[in-house]
Amino acid sequence: MGVIDRATILNKTHYGLNIYSHILRLYYPDEIVMRLIGRDCGLCRNPFNSNKETLHIFIHKERILNNALDKEFARHEDTEKAIPAGDAFDFAELHYKQQGDELLQALNKEMFLHIGEEQKRFKTKTHNPITTNIPLVPIVPKTFLFSFFKAPISNTTPHKAVSLLQIYNAITGNYYKSRTEQLRSISDPLVARKYKAANFDYCTFSGTFTTRNDKALVKHSGLLCVDFDHLPNLSEMKNRLHSDEYFDTQLLFVSPSGDGLKWLISIDTAATPHGDYFAAVANYIKQTYGVEVDKSGRDISRACFLPYDPQAFINPIYLK
Repeated sequence: MGVIDRATILNKTHYGLNIYSHILRLYYPDEIVMRLIGRDCGLCRNPFNSNKETLHIFIHKERILNNALDKEFARHEDTEKAIPAGDAFDFAELHYKQQGDELLQALNKEMFLHIGEEQKRFKTKTHNPITTNIPLVPIVPKTFLFSFFKAPISNTTPHKAVSLLQIYNAITGNYYKSRTEQLRSISDPLVARKYKAANFDYCTFSGTFTTRNDKALVKHSGLLCVDFDHLPNLSEMKNRLHSDEYFDTQLLFVSPSGDGLKWLISIDTAATPHGDYFAAVANYIKQTYGVEVDKSGRDISRACFLPYDPQAFINPIYLK
């Protein structure tokens, strides 16, 4: 069980950047609220200054030892000085109207950080009472490579191997915008399914392949794509997945249909087979969030269509 203090919260919110993005998304749910380039998010809209783009958010390094042990944390300034300069907690005070422990408790609850809660163990589904603890994978600055396929879905020959950052740039750009909007305008489910199959590029996030087939796997990527369909509250689920206590989100975006999510996390298939890992994660999600995931994630060569999502989230480590 952890202690709810500033240091613990900063550790779970990427120096406090996620606190800023969490609050800004409450005011601007349909916008890209901030982008991290290097150590700077540039100018963002300030809900406490008539929604003007005057809020400068950046990562500050406290120079004490002048080495890797120096502390880093997110800070802000307003170019018009509409609000005092400060850190993520100062900014949170403006929204929550709370201070001290009361504010920390609010952040812990609202951002689903689970600090101070008894950690849960999760199991693979099995017919015997033996608990299989799946190893948790720490975030590391590595390159996950997987196969990219051009539409239609009947094309099973990969075009090339790509990285998470390449896909993030593709789905947040305008390349898939028109076809995603067209798909979401189709009311007939059967027509929509056919349109998606014929027009959307896709990836096999769990590995590189010579052809889209489990037996044609060249190398596992170390990624697992968890598919959530027909969610009643996308925004709430996105926040909960961002702050999951067991898994660091590598990439998270809205599905082409607009009512689901694709959640990519890192796994260690050297210790546990892909199928067993998927079963354990699916079981964990059901126990923790009360949500069933698409069982097709068990297949290593599972195809995932690429949509337009300007608010897709990628772990900030890939943007540095």
